[in-house]
Amino acid sequence: MAANRVTVVGSFNVDHVWTAAALPRPGETLAGRYHSGPGGKGFNQAVASARAGASTSFVCALGADSGGQLARALAVADGIDLRDQPSDAPTGTAGIFVGSDGANSIVIGPGANAAMTPSFVDAQRAAMAESAVVLVQLESPVASITRALQLAGEAGATRMLNPAPANVEVPTELLALADLLTPNETEFAALLRRHGGDEVDAASLAALNDELLHTHCRRLLPHGTVVVTLGAAGCFVSHAPQDLRGDGLQHYRVAGEAAQAIDTTGAGDAFNGALAAALARDAQRPFAQQVKFANRYAAMSTENAGAAAAMPRLADVIGRFGG
Repeated sequence: MAANRVTVVGSFNVDHVWTAAALPRPGETLAGRYHSGPGGKGFNQAVASARAGASTSFVCALGADSGGQLARALAVADGIDLRDQPSDAPTGTAGIFVGSDGANSIVIGPGANAAMTPSFVDAQRAAMAESAVVLVQLESPVASITRALQLAGEAGATRMLNPAPANVEVPTELLALADLLTPNETEFAALLRRHGGDEVDAASLAALNDELLHTHCRRLLPHGTVVVTLGAAGCFVSHAPQDLRGDGLQHYRVAGEAAQAIDTTGAGDAFNGALAAALARDAQRPFAQQVKFANRYAAMSTENAGAAAAMPRLADVIGRFGG
């Protein structure tokens, strides 16, 4: 295991983005603006990790098309070690609608992302062994994501699971492999419903009593750390009592950072990639400081349009907020 290295295993999509005054209602047609660019939760997080200062490998599956060529070119531009499984399927795509308030709705066409195999992930064992953090999401086959965390555990890396999108079933065995779980409100509510038997309202999660929220986190992941991202309200951190990650408290909130948001599409990915990079750069820093950095990084990402393209550079974050 090496310091300052992150491996991200996940998806690459070509994003097709329409921006309008409001999100369209069923049956409604709106006029808006269109642009296209790189995305996919995995790639967004890999770009965030690299731009936040960590040496980054990205394991994915790509088609033999212009989308795959785009991914390879962009990886080179950001210094990302791209490890892609070739696929006969087209490179993944996403249709994204963004309202004037920055809110978004997304439909994904998995394409090549669905073709990534556990055996291809297994062939990336060396990258896992050299990484301080291995970060995964759920836009790739669960069996492949599970294998990535198994390899990360064998290597002694921090195993970071971003359980997104919320509609994907997360097996109990996958949760058991995670050292660090990073759901947003919707994902957290879905996980609780499936694994804890608890019903919580995602929209009012930020208003829950801290002790109750901590109890929910411990029920969901008894052995590790849960960071629930709460949008503009910041996030809630819950540690297992046996590992506080350098913090003095078992649970606490970290306030959100002010931002002039124009597009929140990749904010969660920005947070995850930046947190992985912070952990890899200096694992000895208190976790609260690493989360604060990730919050700042995510806030700045919302001030730019797009997903991967919106990720800020480390120098820009330091220039705004200090080191």
